[in-house]
Amino acid sequence: MKMYEKLAEFYDDLVKDNQATKDWVSFVKRHFQGTDVLEVACGSGEITIALAKEGYKVTAGDISLEMMDHAKQKTGADLVSWQLLDMRDLSNFKKFSCICCFCDSLNYLIGDEDVQMFFRQAYDHLYENGVLLFDMHSLDRLCEFEEEFCETGVLRNVPYEWMIFSEDDCIYQNFAFYHSDQAASLEQHVQRVYDPKWIEQILIKTGFTVEVFTDFDRHGIQEGEKYFYVCRKQ
Repeated sequence: MKMYEKLAEFYDDLVKDNQATKDWVSFVKRHFQGTDVLEVACGSGEITIALAKEGYKVTAGDISLEMMDHAKQKTGADLVSWQLLDMRDLSNFKKFSCICCFCDSLNYLIGDEDVQMFFRQAYDHLYENGVLLFDMHSLDRLCEFEEEFCETGVLRNVPYEWMIFSEDDCIYQNFAFYHSDQAASLEQHVQRVYDPKWIEQILIKTGFTVEVFTDFDRHGIQEGEKYFYVCRKQ
């Protein structure tokens, strides 16, 4: 089942958070002083467009055409260069001073080799002293969803169910949208939660120097929801 196909229509209704978008933009400002940015897995473009409005020259892309279609309809979308992309293969792109990947998009890479491929691609497409910025789920998220979370509601007259649970090292999210005139639209998302120390080791082997923060600005690996990585190409 393709991810971000059915969900794209309702994604912002479910998770849009203006304060979080500001926090991500502030994170970029703190750790990157240049102007040219490539955002991979840009999703619905909230962070993308916010960065462009701050004066960054942003190229952005996602593997989901449906998500990019929604992003392109937003005010400020004309400030961004949009391209379909898979973060594991950036061979069609030039080099950038900053590459970013936010909203736990890294966790959609399920295999060790996929993660290593992305880090290598990012390294190869950064200028010297360029920076890779990304976040990912903390290990605490696995404990958080050991008991299934379930949310129900109505979005634009469409009833929905959103269920989240963890099993082993993965988080599963199941979405159901009940359109009155057709069968339910179903979609499952799977994200793998990685050991942050392993991620750091792979980044260092790739050639980066690495700083890790928890929940945007707490230095080091601590209890929280997300780990944030600042990786500089030397």
